[in-house]
Amino acid sequence: MGLGNKEINSYDVTDLTSLEKLEPVRVRPGMYIGSTGTKGLHHCIWEILDNAIDEIANGYGDKVKVILNKDKSVTIIDNGRGIPTGIHPIKKKSGVEMVYTELHTGGKFDNKNYKTSGGLHGVGAAVVNALSEWLQVEIKQKGDIYRQRFEYAFDKELNKRMPGTPVTKLQIIGNTNETGTKITFKPDKEVFSTVDFKFDVIDERLQELAFQNKGITLVLVDNRKEEYVEKEYHSERGLLDFIDYLNESKTPIHKEPILFEGEKEINGMKVYGEVCMQFTDSTTENIASYVNNIPTTESGTHETGFKTGMTRAFKEWAKKLNIVKDKDKGFEGDDVREGLTAIVRVKISNPIFEGQTKTKLGNNEAYTIMNELAYSKLGAWIEDNKEVASNIINNAVSAATRREKIKKINEAEKKKVGKGTAPLAGKVSVCTLKRPDVCEFIVVEGDSAGGSAKQARDRRFQTIMPSKGKIMNTEKQKLENVLASEELKIFNVAIGTGVLDNYNESDLKYDKIIILSDADVDGYHIRTLWMTYIYRYMRPLIKNGHLYIGLPPLYKVYKNVKGKEIKKYAYSDEELVSVKKEIGKGALIQRYKGLGEMNPDQLWETTLNPETRTLQQVTIDDAAKAEKMVSLLMGDVVGPRRNYMYKYAEF
Repeated sequence: MGLGNKEINSYDVTDLTSLEKLEPVRVRPGMYIGSTGTKGLHHCIWEILDNAIDEIANGYGDKVKVILNKDKSVTIIDNGRGIPTGIHPIKKKSGVEMVYTELHTGGKFDNKNYKTSGGLHGVGAAVVNALSEWLQVEIKQKGDIYRQRFEYAFDKELNKRMPGTPVTKLQIIGNTNETGTKITFKPDKEVFSTVDFKFDVIDERLQELAFQNKGITLVLVDNRKEEYVEKEYHSERGLLDFIDYLNESKTPIHKEPILFEGEKEINGMKVYGEVCMQFTDSTTENIASYVNNIPTTESGTHETGFKTGMTRAFKEWAKKLNIVKDKDKGFEGDDVREGLTAIVRVKISNPIFEGQTKTKLGNNEAYTIMNELAYSKLGAWIEDNKEVASNIINNAVSAATRREKIKKINEAEKKKVGKGTAPLAGKVSVCTLKRPDVCEFIVVEGDSAGGSAKQARDRRFQTIMPSKGKIMNTEKQKLENVLASEELKIFNVAIGTGVLDNYNESDLKYDKIIILSDADVDGYHIRTLWMTYIYRYMRPLIKNGHLYIGLPPLYKVYKNVKGKEIKKYAYSDEELVSVKKEIGKGALIQRYKGLGEMNPDQLWETTLNPETRTLQQVTIDDAAKAEKMVSLLMGDVVGPRRNYMYKYAEF
């Protein structure tokens, strides 16, 4: 059968289309910045910020300022050399226009101008331009101040609207005796689901950058509210300050952190490695790793090399110190890292990352240097600190014993599941479908809300587990107590993955794990307790994107018009104001005190129905920040937690 002159299933050259200039970024933004949500939005700042830090790291400039503006744009200023303003001999364009309108244009490819860099190798600036309503750049260079503006505007050459279109030429607007670059961009609300930058997210990133680049000054300014906020970041001790910051809520078992560094040329590539580490009384490890200042949340070869070298050093000395005999089973790397906080960073001229957004390093050169560094430097440290090292090794031996115990408990629980004696009956309302890719496991606060949720749910794919009160604070409990908790046993059996080293993603029975609690202080606490448990015992659930928070509304705003109810829900006091305006005159307001107040229909519509509910995915974008927050909020050290509560009292 034909359609005009062309068959339906034909495929020829007329079917081919090509994207011009920056269009590919606009069409597939996730390929370049990871997502179009909050994470992708902030990634735009990181790209421009990384370029500024690259200048400083390579010896040009010492200060960067980030300004959040009232119109939802952001300005980033550095005192580096400034983007080249000259005209390219072949392209016949200024360096500024090339950098902001062409992908893969930059000075980081041949290592002449930058020994190391964290930016997307010439992609970052152009990507940010492509995803902005407008972007304006000012350069101080050679005694002049230059300015150029780009917008999502009509391109005369292509006869259509295009992202990142130059709407002015590069113009000289003044004189100066300074150097540097000032970039202001406004993210496009047509691209991003939100264009509201979060102060605390940027705050944490600048703090980490200051620790990693000792001696530099970073400044964050928030102009968006009536109260002007300015915060400065500076560190003279670098990673030593960083380790103190991460261990603020923990008790170290040796006062002086272990700090070592080294540089080596491998395969014609210079690689610099640095580690700062300290053992604490915690039962978990916390390793924050970085490449050229970029957090590598999925680790990579540098982190693996460090772990291998460290394990080798401690295993050898365990035998030298007669703590482990040849015939003993001994301990593994996970055991010796129990209670360890470490910062692992490398600088490398040509980093190979898995994925465009740089979360996992792939260079074998990084593995080699970190393995050798950790083995040699830790061996020397152990020799000089035999008493502390013996305590660490004895802890590792104890951890190995506990690990075997956990394994046996997990195996016993799995056998119970097989025999049908697992503690699920009457506690969990299981869905009928057996498809992990579509099924959801929903933990609901309280028996009352749990009862409504069981009636309201879609029985095909939603499993409900009512949570009776508050589970234990697993940050403060011994492993044996956690594993003995009846409610956590029910959760573990229902999810199916196992915990800690025995976690197996292929046994996961649900795609989404949703924590649903009241929108009050108790509800926040219950939510935090569950997140702490999952973070400590089933962390891959978070890393692999399975954990969500269900957000119940605070208000229902409604009115009757000609016998028909018009209604909307508000999830905050701020949103209530705008929702009342939408509903208009005569709007009535119902305040929900908790999930238990909602009837099944309301619960389905507001928090269970995938079409209308609001879910917030729990992520670990920054492992160092996540670890610090869990330890601070749920640990034993009171002082830092009290300070945090005072600072964020509205939470």
